[in-house]
Amino acid sequence: RPDQVKVVAVSKTKPVSLLREVYDAGHRCFGENYVQEIVEKAPQLPEDIEWHFIGHLQSNKVKTLINGVPNLAMVETVDDEKIANHLDRAVGNLGRKPLKVLVQVNTSGEETKSGVEPSGCLELAKHVIENCRNLEFSGLTTIGNIDYTSTPENFKTLAKCRSEVCKALGIPEEQCELSMGMSSDFELAIEMGSTI
Repeated sequence: RPDQVKVVAVSKTKPVSLLREVYDAGHRCFGENYVQEIVEKAPQLPEDIEWHFIGHLQSNKVKTLINGVPNLAMVETVDDEKIANHLDRAVGNLGRKPLKVLVQVNTSGEETKSGVEPSGCLELAKHVIENCRNLEFSGLTTIGNIDYTSTPENFKTLAKCRSEVCKALGIPEEQCELSMGMSSDFELAIEMGSTI
């Protein structure tokens, strides 16, 4: 349902002054692609902002991200067990509440895109749930093809992955987020089940 969709305003490369304007207009959920940027911006903005990290996360940047953004609400780009384990340790060491994470699935097959293969998303979700007590598995994410030609297929693949993960792990589908779509294809993404 479109009224249950959370819009993440992607603020990469945008100045803090512009984010403050968007905040003052009532928006509270922002997404950043780069650890250095989110760590610089977060302390300059109100604490009730819900930050989502949406970029590729390297293991050597995990501690910086977790320590630098106390109001980090979600990491949307967990694409392997190593990153999940690093996040789990960093969150645990800080003693904060469990961090919501999405498993990133490469639904396009493009080598330039991050994400686990669709066939591996169940195992990664299971790993997060069973082995990462400081993380909260919250769903799946994907980015469609760069030319948008097969984006509907990418979105269908992610929805199918969610069905398989939820069935295998006994999770109600409505409790498993789907984050997909950008400015150019968000309407299609919502039609196909995107919740973020």
